[in-house]
Amino acid sequence: MIQFYYHPSPNPAKVALFLEESGLPYQLMPIDTRKGEQHSAAYKAINPNAKTPALVDDDVVVFDSNAILLYLAEKTGKFLPSDRPEARAEMLSWLMFVATGIGPYCGQAVHFKHYAPGDNAYAVNRYDFEAWRHWGIVNDRLAQGRYMLGETYTLVDMAVWGWARVAPFVLGAEAWDKLPNVKRLLDEINARPAAQRAEALKTRHTFKTEVDTDARKVLFPQNACLPT
Repeated sequence: MIQFYYHPSPNPAKVALFLEESGLPYQLMPIDTRKGEQHSAAYKAINPNAKTPALVDDDVVVFDSNAILLYLAEKTGKFLPSDRPEARAEMLSWLMFVATGIGPYCGQAVHFKHYAPGDNAYAVNRYDFEAWRHWGIVNDRLAQGRYMLGETYTLVDMAVWGWARVAPFVLGAEAWDKLPNVKRLLDEINARPAAQRAEALKTRHTFKTEVDTDARKVLFPQNACLPT
């Protein structure tokens, strides 16, 4: 059975949605990142990057949420576009756009807005601008069709959904006023039973919610060298 290493954050949410949509049986393996469990030797043997999610499928080990989505889609033959080369190219382009743009810039925007110490005006401006720019591209894309790849619900929509769930925390309260097409997609996916089951996974384990001093030490170990 698939072992799914999970924390209730945007990237694992994408994989949770695919697993629930596809009906694949899996065992939930909670990793409490605010307690530092991602840094254990056992977990780093699975994901040397010490991030969630990761997935073990018998002898197959996959980490990085977008790689996992692609692996599961190819394994099941589900939530992929047609097998035309141009359709696959479009899917890969948008999946990698989420992987290299939406996720990293949103993550950095959240870090510098909500967690970084000191005056970070330059960093906030930089990452907030890029997060908005990337979401604007997604919003424009969704103005052209129901889903990211037209009229077919695919793994790319799941990848977008993982981060769209937290867009107001990333961008601010005005997120949905400026991104109506993203909100439309989010609302549609949220109404799906699989998405509701994916969201409910966080209630199956008690995860630490506070970003206190101990959590900051394991989430941001680089700060140990800063002067106090």
